[in-house]
Amino acid sequence: MSASPSRVWGVNGLTVRYGRRIALDGVTLEVPAGAVTAVIGGDGAGKTTLLRALAGVVRPTAGTVRGPARRRIGYVAGASGLYDDLSVAENVAFVAGAYGVRDAELEARLAELLERTGLDGIGDRLAGRLSGGMRQKLAFALAMLHRPELLILDEPTTGVDPVSRVELWRLIAGAAAGGAGVVVSTTYLNEAERAATVLLLDAGRALAAGPPQAVTAQLPPAAPRPRETGPGSLAPALGARPLPQASAHAVVCHFGRITAVSGVDLEVRAGEVVGLLGANGAGKTTLIRLLLGLLHPTSGAVRLFGRAPSRAGRLRLGYVPQGLGLWSDLSVEENLAFSAQAFGSAVPALDADLEALRDSVVRDLPHGLRRRLAFAAALAHAPELLVLDEPTSGVDPAARLRLWESIHGAACDGAGVVVTTHDLDEAGFCDRLVVMAAGSVVAQGTLAGIVGERKAVAVEAPRWEAAFAALERGGLPAALVGRTLRVPGGDATRVQAALDAGGVAAALSVVPATFEETFVALSGRTAQ
Repeated sequence: MSASPSRVWGVNGLTVRYGRRIALDGVTLEVPAGAVTAVIGGDGAGKTTLLRALAGVVRPTAGTVRGPARRRIGYVAGASGLYDDLSVAENVAFVAGAYGVRDAELEARLAELLERTGLDGIGDRLAGRLSGGMRQKLAFALAMLHRPELLILDEPTTGVDPVSRVELWRLIAGAAAGGAGVVVSTTYLNEAERAATVLLLDAGRALAAGPPQAVTAQLPPAAPRPRETGPGSLAPALGARPLPQASAHAVVCHFGRITAVSGVDLEVRAGEVVGLLGANGAGKTTLIRLLLGLLHPTSGAVRLFGRAPSRAGRLRLGYVPQGLGLWSDLSVEENLAFSAQAFGSAVPALDADLEALRDSVVRDLPHGLRRRLAFAAALAHAPELLVLDEPTSGVDPAARLRLWESIHGAACDGAGVVVTTHDLDEAGFCDRLVVMAAGSVVAQGTLAGIVGERKAVAVEAPRWEAAFAALERGGLPAALVGRTLRVPGGDATRVQAALDAGGVAAALSVVPATFEETFVALSGRTAQ
């Protein structure tokens, strides 16, 4: 049974020490039933420790924790907590047994959750073979199997593609609408703004708490400083418009019977930042590997600096892959020396944070510092083309800002940049966008041009959870932003009909669509 909406879980004056290190220092957080609460902060801020204490996994040094019995808590750790070598069905059976969910109750609950998460029909697949989005949705379904009163989610969308992220947030909103208190940690500002209240942590201390707008106003700017020059700024100095530094024309790439890239055209010119966007499986990484010459197209033409990709051409570019391309068992200095020798350049100077850790082994660095090191190695030889595959995944807002300033700095110095990202807020940092779905380009141009005249319906209701449930029954996907619901498409008549059928009074307004809503529509499937 769901929690009473009047119940409030949370911590008060929570302090947690690990030896001499203070992980949390007097932190207070309230998690009311029937609402979503977000915890935001960078590496080492204390988000995971706070959530683990709330789940009863970490014992407080001081302060109090208020929560339901352990069997009434649903918890998804940062690593999803799945058993990779068990099938989906075996993972479900294990968790169901642990919570005492059996027989008819299990069958009914499982059918409901798998349908809502879009995972029905994959019971025989190994959990380790699922995509990132599918893994997180399965972890969510397992955490909700026993109808918890408190749902704790530790960075559930890190590394998840934008379409799956929208789907996960609909599930999160549904859990809150059902009466559970939900607390979510995240590094994404746009996700924190979906919650009713936000707690901002830094180095174990609470810096701010309250409505999202009040808290995010205390964070660094959401976007890098404006570019001093725009895309193609080198063209006037060079006379005629320069040839693209990387291009693909009618490129097709097959892997057996699978078409990963289908008839794609792409150009990246000096001084511009091109954002390459798409859900998992859209073909982004395959296209990048084609541009680099790491894969050969089945048909079509790929050019790097006007010629077929070659080792000589790759010496003129900087590349940061999803896995960063660092040697984890070498030190910071050794990684930079290796990269410098490979490109025939000098070892670059480091910022103060990395300089202080020059002798540290890379595997011991925080995630954000590993990203900055990968950037330093990629930029050391002043590349003419910068290729970045999800360079800011899992990075906190301040570190993300620094990385984007580096990207814009390289573009202003004349480098062409192609960057993939799962954070749709970063689309606004690009000069031009290319959106892929199922191996094809489905839209390209500026962000404003791609969104165009698309609309959404904003729904303001005294009880948002009742409106959410009515829209769900009416087959209308709704996103929760604070206590406002947004329905993509702009069909206010249909929205009103669904609310009327559910007996829900609400105020409707047709508003411009967000880029996220546009992206989901372009990706060819709605959140389910």
